[in-house]
Amino acid sequence: MSTRQIVMDTETTGLEPEEGHNIIEIGGVELERRRLTGNTYHQYIRPDREVDAEAFAVHGISNEFLADKPSFADIADEFLEFVRGAELIIHNASFDIGFLDKELERNGYKERMADICTITDSLALARRKHPGAKNNLDALCRRYEIDNSHRELHGALLDSEILADVYLALTGGQTSLQLGQDGSNGDDGNGEPLRRVANADDLPVVSASEDELAAHEAFLDLLDKKVGGSCLWRSASSE
Repeated sequence: MSTRQIVMDTETTGLEPEEGHNIIEIGGVELERRRLTGNTYHQYIRPDREVDAEAFAVHGISNEFLADKPSFADIADEFLEFVRGAELIIHNASFDIGFLDKELERNGYKERMADICTITDSLALARRKHPGAKNNLDALCRRYEIDNSHRELHGALLDSEILADVYLALTGGQTSLQLGQDGSNGDDGNGEPLRRVANADDLPVVSASEDELAAHEAFLDLLDKKVGGSCLWRSASSE
């Protein structure tokens, strides 16, 4: 099995590749033997259609911004070379892989992602480890005390960097991308990772802004569209 892993994320124009939606951003960070190598991939992509308003509220990537970016056909070979032979780690992998496979099909490629990579779904890993709990990226960051305060909107490269931290913590190995200052592995001497324990009195309480609340509602609208009704969050909140 390859020791090379790519933690990856995408952003899209909408939810359904079968409805003609496209990938508009790909981000990935490389791990070798569970350590960041500093090698990354990041590309914005000009789509064949406009970005849905609901999707724009989630990632903030506009049609105007994408107008002069390369097409998927322009970047496909370089992207495939970056990921070939690696283990891809993606949160809710079926979504991203479905889009990538569709883009490859549209552009005449016979290969699909599973032909060139091993695919690991970190969401499935999280659900097995924390059954019944929230396992989205923000919830996992809170659970493993990973700082994602700079994540105001979704972004493929930023989310990949955060997911790399989450994946390392989730899979029980290295929980910091840095060794201890003394060169140790940063554990407590019993094989358990050291964790920073924040003083609750020092933690600020930050209320969501109007823009953040609007983005949240837009994202829930997107989920409602996906499930064809009221998503679980709204159903639970109305009880």
